[in-house]
Amino acid sequence: MSYNRKVVQKNAYRITKTRDKTCLRIRVPGGHLETKYFDIIKQIADNFGDGSVHMTTRQGFEIPDIPLEKMDEINEKIIPLLNMINPGFEVTTAGYPAAGTRNISACIGNRVCPFANDDTTALAAKIETAVYPHDFHFKIAVTGCPNDCIKAHMQDFGVICTTEPQYDADKCISCSACADNCRKRVTGALTMKDFDIVRDADLCIGCGECILQCPTGAWTRSDKKYYRMVIMGRTGKKNPRLALPFVKWATFDVILAIIKNTYRFVDEYIDRTLPKEHIGYIVDRTGYATFKEAVLKDVDLNPEIEIAQEINWNGYWYKNTDIFKKQN
Repeated sequence: MSYNRKVVQKNAYRITKTRDKTCLRIRVPGGHLETKYFDIIKQIADNFGDGSVHMTTRQGFEIPDIPLEKMDEINEKIIPLLNMINPGFEVTTAGYPAAGTRNISACIGNRVCPFANDDTTALAAKIETAVYPHDFHFKIAVTGCPNDCIKAHMQDFGVICTTEPQYDADKCISCSACADNCRKRVTGALTMKDFDIVRDADLCIGCGECILQCPTGAWTRSDKKYYRMVIMGRTGKKNPRLALPFVKWATFDVILAIIKNTYRFVDEYIDRTLPKEHIGYIVDRTGYATFKEAVLKDVDLNPEIEIAQEINWNGYWYKNTDIFKKQN
């Protein structure tokens, strides 16, 4: 029996090295899953696979060693999983409607972590609803604070939750715990002057460390939530590199609008002679100015937002005779 490879891959099944076997990809937006769904995953792995499950770097599951002819039967069994991930699309017995846009990953967020500035699971779910299903190859991650446990700097879009710390001088006892911590562990945005703390807004990255360090509650998180977005990080074979800041002090509505606009940007500029093209390579071809104009078009920018006027990605290339020398 022959199968259309493109159809199989679009349907969230991997093409594997074994000709008649496949591997099912299961999306888990935000990496958060109710335990009742484990029963479905276990049943598929035991009855159709080899009894094992691989946890992916993108916080999903892959069930290997599934016979290709069992895909239709499995697609009926995963309907509860499809209902879980995105209420915005019609669930059918055809399985996952796309695999191009990867699982939206997230750290555990402020449901558990004291460092996190927002509920990353909820934010990942909102992004999932806005962009999935889609065939374009996007990698998006949300991290609760600039510690970046989810490795947002290795994504096409890394969303970093930040806060604008609020200072109440009446509660401050001039212990300098916040300033000392910021100098040693963050950016040195806080200094002591005349027994009060002065915050350098240009150096502050909105991490919220000062809030956690203050023994009297003189620092608190802002009521309004802000986000920094880093863009076009990547691994892979061609010029691996870290993502760099695109906007900071943005609202989530702005972040979401930029992501959605980028899908239109890719649709216009993607090289359709390739089976897929990473967004970063498209931006490299078209130039940052073209990308910025396209993704900010008609976006209602909040007054606090700051936007990178230029971005120069570095990364590394493989031919560099100034670094590597043969030893004989």
